[in-house]
Amino acid sequence: MEDIWLAYAKRLQALAATGLHYGPAPFDRERFEEIDQIAREMMSRLGQVPISHLKGLAEPHEGYATPKNDVRAAVVREGHILLVREKSDGRWTMPGGFADIGLTASQVAVKETWEEATLRVRATKFFQLRHRARHPGEPDHRDFYKFFYLCTPLDDATPAPGPETSGAAFFAPDALPPMSEGRSDAQDVQLALRHLAAPDRPTDWD
Repeated sequence: MEDIWLAYAKRLQALAATGLHYGPAPFDRERFEEIDQIAREMMSRLGQVPISHLKGLAEPHEGYATPKNDVRAAVVREGHILLVREKSDGRWTMPGGFADIGLTASQVAVKETWEEATLRVRATKFFQLRHRARHPGEPDHRDFYKFFYLCTPLDDATPAPGPETSGAAFFAPDALPPMSEGRSDAQDVQLALRHLAAPDRPTDWD
């Protein structure tokens, strides 16, 4: 669960961006701009990073501020889970990333698996939807929902890293490498295996 003050700052910034988008009167615009700046400074101080590094925040030109969507693929082969190693932090995660415009969420899961692990898969079940802020991992100034799909390999190819990853391999669930928890974690792996064993289990959501 993220820090309550980070949650407040993110909400304030989103409200300010939305207010600026809808073209308020000049005196109101000044207030929204000030609220936006204050919220960004709060996030910068909470995360101890320069304001210029706060990428991915809601911007006025984007319209009504809404969460982004992150899609993950749980690919299981003979009881082992596919993980890729992120170049950004050297830790491991299920393949995935932010959704692409023009693609369905399941198509994103398939696409990301190919791009990050050079493995062709088919999405078979949407098993989890959760709010990133309510789960473990380093605090994130962005706000997004996470979609998880069970995916089946289409062949016996050996996974290999793509341009954005430095490793790709299958791991036993009880021998996972250090996980990039903001992307996916050991609980996500266990939940994927439970859904694989019980295809009729309803989708988990928060």
